[in-house]
Amino acid sequence: MSDISDPTLDGSSSTSGPGSAPPDPNAARDEMLKIYPDKTRRKRAKQLLVNDDPEKPAEIGANSRTIPGIITQRGCTYAGCRGVVIGPMHDVLHITHGPIGCSFYSWQTRRNLARPAPGQINYLQYSMTTDMTEEEIIFGGEKKLAAAIREAYRIFKPKAIAVYATCPVGLIGDDIHTVCRQAKAELGINIFGFSCEGYKGVSQSAGHHIANNGVFKHMVGLNDTPDAGEFRINILGEYNIGGDAWEIDTLLRKCGIHVTATLSGDISYEQVTRCHTADLNVVQCHRSINYMADMMETKFGIPWIKVNFIGASSTAKSLRKIARYFESKKLADRVEEVIAQEMAALRPVQEEARKRCQGKTAALFVGGSRAHHYQDLFRDIGMTTIAAGYEFAHRDDYEGRKVLPTIKVDADSRNIEEIEVEPDPTRFRPRKTAEQNAALEAGGFSYRDYEGMMREMKKGSLVIDDISHHEIEKLIELYKPDVIGSGIKEKFVIEKMGVPCKQLHSYDYGGPYAAFTGAANFYREIDRMVNTKVWKLVTPPWKREPQVPPRLVYQPKANREELAEATKTWKAPSKAGADE
Repeated sequence: MSDISDPTLDGSSSTSGPGSAPPDPNAARDEMLKIYPDKTRRKRAKQLLVNDDPEKPAEIGANSRTIPGIITQRGCTYAGCRGVVIGPMHDVLHITHGPIGCSFYSWQTRRNLARPAPGQINYLQYSMTTDMTEEEIIFGGEKKLAAAIREAYRIFKPKAIAVYATCPVGLIGDDIHTVCRQAKAELGINIFGFSCEGYKGVSQSAGHHIANNGVFKHMVGLNDTPDAGEFRINILGEYNIGGDAWEIDTLLRKCGIHVTATLSGDISYEQVTRCHTADLNVVQCHRSINYMADMMETKFGIPWIKVNFIGASSTAKSLRKIARYFESKKLADRVEEVIAQEMAALRPVQEEARKRCQGKTAALFVGGSRAHHYQDLFRDIGMTTIAAGYEFAHRDDYEGRKVLPTIKVDADSRNIEEIEVEPDPTRFRPRKTAEQNAALEAGGFSYRDYEGMMREMKKGSLVIDDISHHEIEKLIELYKPDVIGSGIKEKFVIEKMGVPCKQLHSYDYGGPYAAFTGAANFYREIDRMVNTKVWKLVTPPWKREPQVPPRLVYQPKANREELAEATKTWKAPSKAGADE
């Protein structure tokens, strides 16, 4: 395992100025933490680690509440349920029960693309809400929700309606589930609700879990008619941002692999209802949908494996793993043919980008699998990820699934319903015999596998959970990465510091980046971003005249003395500096 602090790593490092060595990671960590009050510093220290031993990752603080006053990247539980997992289902009609702002927040902000088949409808362009006002907050909004469901049905005649509760709904006690059951009986279509009030978890991760539970209870298993096809799979945790799911589906079709359903990118209601008929689940984003994979295996007997279609080598590895599961020489041979064809087209693009990107550095602070998997794309073109972290991860996302038995269930996690799942008495069907599974595993094949992000990062890299704006600023000041991948809330703050930022939640207006063709898009875009000279024209804030930072909380004595000393030497900024 290479050491990230080695200045010879991957050629001449670009960190901390041309030709100079990166800072000591432990010193950088201490510098990021020292501004915080004692209690805050102790908590953040558990969430900000140096990856000293990737083979045996240290325990990280994750899935804990954001500290009040820290500017976080996180979203709310409603965002995770409505905005991430359920939102991409294009012919389910989505109604937000809450104030108008919540619905507007989830209106096409994720760039979930859809191509409905002839005769199908795409509701993704609509943002529907009950628009709760003060009157409903005081007197209750159940009647308004029932009227909204009837109105939506009268106008659109959908196959299914999903209702999402926001914070005021939970606070005043509106019973959306009873309203949905009554509307279902009245209108004769599938109508169901999600109790995904924004405050219900520490982040949007709680919304993912709630969405998994609801989709499993109300949609999966309603249609037992299987798709035609010899090798049938579901892709779980792929949301078709910028067309990623289309690239993956096209690649799999070239190999002869049929996708019954992609949960939930560019997916129809009917596909969800029959996804339990597939023979294998492959999981792309582990955090957002591992619950669904486990429940489908328990109830219907569908095994699952972890895959990654981001990056050339990872995509090839995933294709081979799927072929290995089906134990078909015909499929395995076809997979190798496709990999060879795709790599022949991709290699010139990759090599051209590597010439200019070799030795440059990246940092990734994104949700889901993007902080992890996108490191493979940077690695493909010779770039090193010096720091990474998730917005809403749990410990297993960092350390791997082996730590699951040691994770304690906290009070916030108990807010989320745990579904008791048992094998279906008539439809449970093991896809392979015990002997077949044993033979596969003896040959190195693994089910339910996820090693976590830290094992695949270099020694000495920083791992930062729920990074704050202060920590991002310090990271840029100390490491001077060549590019950062993050969300929209951080993008322009980062770029004002002279660092290009690739927005990886919705890809700005780029993509797709999945599979081999998507990798080529990514290589070209990163090449342009890190090699343009425009960023050298931006002056970061620490190069301007120093100003005394506001300190409105109790500070240790050392910090108070530092503040007093800074005050003595401080002078008012010039008019030009103030204008900046």
